Amino acid sequence: MTTSVDLGDVGEKLAELSRIMLDQAALRGTEEASSGNTGMPLRVVHLRDVQEINEAIDAVLEDAKEEILTAQPDGPRPGPVLEDALESVRGRITGGVRMRTLYQHTARFDEPTKEYVRRVAEYGAEVRTLEEFFDRLIIIDKRIAFIAENDERTAAVAVEEPAVVRFLCDVFERSWVRAEPFPFVPVAATEAAREVIPAIRESIRRMLIEGHSDKHIARRLGISERSLQAHVASMKKQLKAHNRLHLGYLLGRNEAEYVL
Repeated sequence: MTTSVDLGDVGEKLAELSRIMLDQAALRGTEEASSGNTGMPLRVVHLRDVQEINEAIDAVLEDAKEEILTAQPDGPRPGPVLEDALESVRGRITGGVRMRTLYQHTARFDEPTKEYVRRVAEYGAEVRTLEEFFDRLIIIDKRIAFIAENDERTAAVAVEEPAVVRFLCDVFERSWVRAEPFPFVPVAATEAAREVIPAIRESIRRMLIEGHSDKHIARRLGISERSLQAHVASMKKQLKAHNRLHLGYLLGRNEAEYVL
């Protein structure tokens, strides 16, 4: 028997859990200081801006010895960001550290991302894609994890609590098993579409039925709202829906079978 888990809000829930843990750690520290028992390591650290986040990640990457796990949602990333990412991990993966990365399916249509994947794959890194998954995540040596703390990802939390890191590793592994290998060799857009659009539209179908806004759906899938509207228009045409409300009714009756 398998259990289906919606991972879309995992990052937010873990950030909230981390805030609670930090408050508890601060309380324990106060209690221990008053009793003369100090030295309890702080296992959760808040990183307040992008520079602080990058510096913390780079510092931990320098000591990476076994494996780097990363999940990068929101579709394609800017070319300069990919170049910086490559430089930050090149030394570790060429030195024998395993690296696995998850992107969303929409990243397959982006030329800078395909070039980045081709280059890291040459060093031995593995890249796969999913239609959607949890928030941004970096785990290093199954020892420390970095998760976003807000929607803008301008703040983050570094977690060293073993139970939380183990949970995050399990979330990553479950998604990795479901993901598809990234075709880092040159692939025509039409071929990429044929491979991933059915899964993307299935996610759209589910979130439309759940009543999510276009903005929320687009963000979860890593696409623009305009692209989402194009998908919805195609689905309406296929199902002969008269309007958005009629489409929701047809989808809710589970009568949809999508074709490209």
